[in-house]
Amino acid sequence: MSNSPVIQGNDDPIIEFRGVFKTYPTGTHALEDVNIKINNGEFVFVVGSSGAGKSTFMKLIMREEKANTGKITVNGFDLTSMPRRQVPMLRRTMGIVFQDFRLIPTMNVFDNVAFAMHVVGASGKEVRREVTKALSKVGLGHKARSMPSQLSGGEQQRVGLARALVNAPDLIIADEPTGNVDPNMSYEIVSLLTEINKKGTTILMVTHDHNLVRDFNHRVIMLDSGRIVADNAGGGIV
Repeated sequence: MSNSPVIQGNDDPIIEFRGVFKTYPTGTHALEDVNIKINNGEFVFVVGSSGAGKSTFMKLIMREEKANTGKITVNGFDLTSMPRRQVPMLRRTMGIVFQDFRLIPTMNVFDNVAFAMHVVGASGKEVRREVTKALSKVGLGHKARSMPSQLSGGEQQRVGLARALVNAPDLIIADEPTGNVDPNMSYEIVSLLTEINKKGTTILMVTHDHNLVRDFNHRVIMLDSGRIVADNAGGGIV
């Protein structure tokens, strides 16, 4: 039986959890009976207090962790039965933006973004074209030859966003992307993500910043003690 991703229709969810439970070997119950659908093209904030299960939720989507029971599908991949060798295929369909930037300090801005394309075997011509385009989208075309140490925190996060964008993923996962930048840059980052979302890319963003959630009118999923306790398509639950 093939484990290749199924072909999705426009109405199929890009992420679906059915009856998902996750307990760590320490006995910590991280997620309990999570059922959720996130459709293609949505922008979703994931909120909740520390220990609510947000990190585990994201790790399951990226297949960094496996559920104990239940079914998870992402981008047509069945994560429940997926062999480890297919995890890189799954991750090529998503872009990931981290709180701590995770730029390679010995590479300049251009090469940090290009690295994501080299990993998937893109040609030199494609790399030059797409990296230039991605840096332009985040307003950093003029910083292509700068080193990460020469950038502000906000600029470093925009490089991280360009890196997430460069392979044209269907889904961007942003894990506290504004956690290490100032409030003005936080709004810039979410505004950029919103513009990317308007062009069809699904955005899933974990945040503690309730002001951002209130000011951007996106769907909000709230976790508490491993359970989904609120899901509001119009925002406004925090």
